[in-house]
Amino acid sequence: MTIAEVAERYSITTDTLRYYEKISLISPISRTKGGIRNYNENDCQAVEFIKCMRGAGVSVEALIEYVSLLQKGKKTRQARIDILIKERELLKVRVKEMQEALEKLNYKIENYDSIIAEVEKQIYK
Repeated sequence: MTIAEVAERYSITTDTLRYYEKISLISPISRTKGGIRNYNENDCQAVEFIKCMRGAGVSVEALIEYVSLLQKGKKTRQARIDILIKERELLKVRVKEMQEALEKLNYKIENYDSIIAEVEKQIYK
């Protein structure tokens, strides 16, 4: 598959795919005689795995470390689990922050006429 086909298949940009290759999240992609990237099924599975992990909130930095450990085999199992646990804790913090932001917005919407409009009027005379 070409880079454009893979990008469309996984709803990501070709720049993102090139970046994943550059930072070694995916192995170097083989190329045709004309220099066009030629993704095979294993490459596509790696892209799908990365997309899944990113969708779960795993940072690129953690994912780089995770993939590096994964390539070293079974002996790194606990280290990979530790990365996932750490990423889960970071995600919990982000969820909490987002919940607090949502509550603030809900308050502003619910009290717009009685509080917010007056404050805005004072700020932007």
